[in-house]
Amino acid sequence: MDYNILIDLDNRNEEYALGIVAKQANGSVWLKSGKTVMLATVVIDENDFAGGEFLPLTVQYIEKAYAAGKFPGGYIKRESKPSDFEALTSRLIDRSLRPLFPKGFTNTIQITVMVFSADAESDLQSLALNAASAALFVSDIDIKTSVTACRVAKVDGVLVMNPSMSQLAESTLDLFVAGSRDDLLMIEMKVQGSVEIELLTTAMIDPMIDPAMGVDTIESYKSNILGEEEFIEILSSAQRSLTNANEAYESAFEPFAKEPIPMELHRVDGTDVIEAYIIENYSEMIRDAISQMAKSERSNALRVIRKTILDTHSEWDKEHVKMALVSVKTAMVRQSILEEGVRADGRTLTEIRPIDIKTNVLPSAHGSCLFTRGQTQALVVLTLGGDKDAQLFETLNDSSQQSERFMVHYNFPGFSVGEASPMGAPKRRELGHGNLAKRALECTLESPSNTIRLVSEILESNGSSSMATVCGGYMAMRAGDIALTDTVAGIAMGMVSEGENYAILSDITGLEDHDGDLDFKVTGSKEGISALQMDIKLGGISLEVLQKALYQAREGRAHIIDIMVEAEKEISLSADLPSNDIFHIDPSRVGEIIGQAGKTIRDIIERFEVAIDIDRKGGKVKVSGTNRDGIQAARKHIEGIATKEREAVVEYQVGDLVDGKVKRIVDFGAFIELPGGIDGLLHISKISDEHVKNIADVISIGDDIKVEILEFKGSKISLGRAKS
Repeated sequence: MDYNILIDLDNRNEEYALGIVAKQANGSVWLKSGKTVMLATVVIDENDFAGGEFLPLTVQYIEKAYAAGKFPGGYIKRESKPSDFEALTSRLIDRSLRPLFPKGFTNTIQITVMVFSADAESDLQSLALNAASAALFVSDIDIKTSVTACRVAKVDGVLVMNPSMSQLAESTLDLFVAGSRDDLLMIEMKVQGSVEIELLTTAMIDPMIDPAMGVDTIESYKSNILGEEEFIEILSSAQRSLTNANEAYESAFEPFAKEPIPMELHRVDGTDVIEAYIIENYSEMIRDAISQMAKSERSNALRVIRKTILDTHSEWDKEHVKMALVSVKTAMVRQSILEEGVRADGRTLTEIRPIDIKTNVLPSAHGSCLFTRGQTQALVVLTLGGDKDAQLFETLNDSSQQSERFMVHYNFPGFSVGEASPMGAPKRRELGHGNLAKRALECTLESPSNTIRLVSEILESNGSSSMATVCGGYMAMRAGDIALTDTVAGIAMGMVSEGENYAILSDITGLEDHDGDLDFKVTGSKEGISALQMDIKLGGISLEVLQKALYQAREGRAHIIDIMVEAEKEISLSADLPSNDIFHIDPSRVGEIIGQAGKTIRDIIERFEVAIDIDRKGGKVKVSGTNRDGIQAARKHIEGIATKEREAVVEYQVGDLVDGKVKRIVDFGAFIELPGGIDGLLHISKISDEHVKNIADVISIGDDIKVEILEFKGSKISLGRAKS
């Protein structure tokens, strides 16, 4: 393959071949980066006009299993429905490129990106967007603005532009920004929890165990909530990278761009007279209609006015009247906000709609929350499981099968907006909203030992049901007694602008989303951001405006969090809530808990209806089940086995010298078998008067050794090396 263009970016090179493959498409590029190869094509139907305001743009990102030397999973060995990653990547490309098309462009257009070869270290989403933008730029469609992607990671406190996948896995930040030379067009961000290894002495877990028995490691997640000030600084670095990248792209691709075909923008002639007539005669009715539409996305108030107008002026075209009404309505909504600071439902620019929270409304569920904000309502339900309940999946970037232990599934039935539509498989919007909620909440899991599934059923929608899912998801997990590092809420922000004048809106409704210029969803705690998603309708946004929106979002989020914290105090845990208990026993007694061929542990599992995991080396025992009484009874039974016949220790007195045998060596000492079948611990610090780094250099398993009884701690014996 001959490559015409080489683009050198931060930490990545991209090679493009033009005019070689897919030459029947309006635009096509063949992209190679590392071992990754993609084809992006753009096709337009010049004769198909949709009309109205909607741009019929379809984006398909398609991964081929052969790209990674794999067979498609499942019974049928052929690619079928898109994976979640493919659907989310298609949506990401769509949201980044849609703002480039001018208002009135309504031709059917198809953008396809196919992955033919995949490199384990490549950022497939960034490459796919860059390839799609390049194909559009060199096509004969009259759009000559390039859009590129910049992903930012933060590894060991250092920012990394365009990181590899292994670097991203170690990062505490995943920021994806798409923009042109001058404007930010789309942002997706999440913080990633980092594992903290905490060393605890066994005595901290069980005061009956001698601290001399060593330490245990407990893994937990630390939330890396990102402050607004730091986020703006990072975004500023990303914007500089985007500016440099787009300058390089436009300079390189300009000589290869095709001659533009005439672009016909859809305009409805004859609406000026109708608009003037509507403003003069129906302004008050439209104001009333706007108030109704602020309460329901399915209000038919404008249709009633349209019918009244057509009854009077039957000679006017129905479509012309519809367009004129929408235009007048939109102008009124925006004018009221910009000039009077009053929104369609009467709220101020920063006012949050009334919030109501009810927890554990479903008796048999592990946790549930009915979260209502204004006319948006989400029922979020928690289910807890074990390792076997994790979602298994494969990606092109990884040769091994992955497991997903935290899932957020978002469902948007038609009745939530008053539509008579059937329920089916989740669409891209539902996958995107669920993914955003997952990114918002996942970093707050304190100890992700369970498999967690949250399902959000949207029962009513009028503005940002995804943010209701975040709030309801947090409350459902707390209603299920899940430990979280921070209280996290979400809020949807909007903006209306005319020239230099703009107004930022908190907690937008569906009407404000439709008639505004910005859809900006921010989640996090009172201290900062956990996840973020921004889409610009037309043009771009400056960092100054974005910073103001972030601070206003923080104020709104704090208001919502205060209400959530109060509701959290009223939580009553479900009786059906599964639980687990973690405790420690003497590692030398693990064999007795398991029994011959596992007979004893199977009996415990069946009798108490629990699951048991035992660490043979450390003596850590985890008992899980659906009944807390059963879990406690199982623990008591296990501890009884582990301590039986320990009464024999009274035969010994502190100071006794005893001949023993080295039974087992661990990092922190050795277990010595004493006469009578009793074990004691000889700590590493007691083996010799000199410092011992490696116990095996001093004693070996099976050695005879004389020890001194130093101390009794319950049923445990602490030993010292007897002086010769």
